Amino acid sequence: MKNPYEYNGSRVYHRGDIKPDDTSLCRDRDKALSHMQENLSRIDELQRRLYAEKKEGVIFLFQAMDAAGKDGTIQGVLQCLSPHGVYEAAFKSPSSTELAHDFLWRIEQKVPAKGEIAIFNRSQYEDVLIGKVKKLYESQAHADRIDNDHVIEHRCQDIVNFETYLYHNSVRTVKFFLNVSKKEQAKRFLARIEEPEKNWKFNGGDYEERKYWDAYQDAFADAINATATRTAPWYVIPADHKWYMRYVVSEIILSVLEDMNPQYPVVTRERLAEFDGYKQDLLKDLGLDETEEKPKKKKKARKK
Repeated sequence: MKNPYEYNGSRVYHRGDIKPDDTSLCRDRDKALSHMQENLSRIDELQRRLYAEKKEGVIFLFQAMDAAGKDGTIQGVLQCLSPHGVYEAAFKSPSSTELAHDFLWRIEQKVPAKGEIAIFNRSQYEDVLIGKVKKLYESQAHADRIDNDHVIEHRCQDIVNFETYLYHNSVRTVKFFLNVSKKEQAKRFLARIEEPEKNWKFNGGDYEERKYWDAYQDAFADAINATATRTAPWYVIPADHKWYMRYVVSEIILSVLEDMNPQYPVVTRERLAEFDGYKQDLLKDLGLDETEEKPKKKKKARKK
């Protein structure tokens, strides 16, 4: 069944198409949590195979407004993974060194190897989201021939080309937009102010960004429509209910890994034959023989 939240270039995403409080795939919270736990177990096994096989890599990329739940979703859904071959890359405001390079330069440094999973907490899309809303490109140094009126359009084209290039080189990109409502964001900001254990999360700068809410929603829609492809789809995930958001993300991640279908490497007959020799030596070291494979008991010396 086609995922109702998937955008792969076959249809246009409009603001309001996906309601932030939607729970249509599983309306029962307990059932969703139970299904998610089953998914996590399966995801863990597939990730182990992926690491062993080393044929494909994958990027799970998360974008959202502040307080939508990126960190909690990444932790809640992907904490099941083995540390081997899995890492998170968080992209903050670019440094002076990063700004001195092309906008994809810092992203390229974090592309996973085959067999690895990279989790992008924000990404190259910052350059066509906040970069568009705040017109940051106007203050960035570039050649006189660069037309500011087409910077965002060109960046979207470059992103599509980049993600297609990665796909052709065995690295998939799966993109999540965690779609929280403005009202729910306000509730979460209030919780950060009122609950002492959450005070550290509140940032006045995040609150100021609420003034640009509509501009950001338009920028998300434009970016999704410009860069959604069959090989690098977007998923617009309802984010007002955290339990539902995490369940849906786990379903999609599991579906992607199942489609990759990684397998443990098959050992050749020649290699298995070598194992027999190693086995004999190891059995001897343990005082075992091939028939018993139990420790040989030492004979007690007879008392005179």
